[in-house]
Amino acid sequence: MKKRRLWKKALLLILFVVLVVESFGAFSMAQSYLEVKGKKNNEEKVTNFKGQKAEDKNDINVLLIGTDSRGEDRGRSDSLMIAHYDQKSKTPKLISIMRDTYVEIPGYGKEKINAAYSLGGVELVRKTISANFNVPIEYYVVVNFNDFKDIINTLFPSGLEINAEKDMNLDGVDIKKGLQKMDGNTTLQYARFRHDEESDFGRVRRQQQVLSAIAAQSANLESITRLPKTIGKLLGYVSTNLPTTTLVSCAKDFLLGDTKEVKTLSIPIQASWEFKDYENVGSVLEVDFNKNSEALKKFLTE
Repeated sequence: MKKRRLWKKALLLILFVVLVVESFGAFSMAQSYLEVKGKKNNEEKVTNFKGQKAEDKNDINVLLIGTDSRGEDRGRSDSLMIAHYDQKSKTPKLISIMRDTYVEIPGYGKEKINAAYSLGGVELVRKTISANFNVPIEYYVVVNFNDFKDIINTLFPSGLEINAEKDMNLDGVDIKKGLQKMDGNTTLQYARFRHDEESDFGRVRRQQQVLSAIAAQSANLESITRLPKTIGKLLGYVSTNLPTTTLVSCAKDFLLGDTKEVKTLSIPIQASWEFKDYENVGSVLEVDFNKNSEALKKFLTE
């Protein structure tokens, strides 16, 4: 009888500790979130997003939009990606869509895909991708480039390790070819650079390299005990409809090193596009939508 009482007390103590830890985590997350949000006044407000679930219940598709907007001017999307995560196999995938891809924007006609964001915000980008490539997207994340710098500095205070492809300079930042640790501003300029013969093609490749490095090096973060505070800050820097529970669950996989290596794809795929010039929009990438839709479907399901 005495042993039974001891086990009962021990169980109650464990439950108490768990509740305290979870409460502290929630408080830490909320505190960090409010700390960052209190300093921001130019966040994209999204009220009309109509996300579509993926066919496979284990799959998560997230629309990633990077902007260089200032003040009330939303501007065009400077970076456009779809992050895919299979929660069962723990496989992350990343799809980049070239911003000059010539598409049908619902309600507006033919335009470059990066115009969809300025014309109708996140929901119009989702509808455009769905209409042209038949990819269901349930969630979104919008991040301003200035906030991206802070995100890198928050996640990797000692720098993000990147093997720079070449020497480059952008906005006063000199980057030398080779392996190095980059702070937030250097990482941003590396990912944005496109002043060479590859233009947007090289830039998209470097953006994928940066996001793959973030995913791979997340397992090296100091401690999972810092997860609530870190997630709180990250949520403060971005505009998103990702549920906190989903974000925490996926973040744990990356922090514990349980995920597979990030797979990447760029749209349009090779041999499926050509340069065209139109008076109203300028130089565009005219693509074969059947080829690209099939490539996307195969990439997301294989």
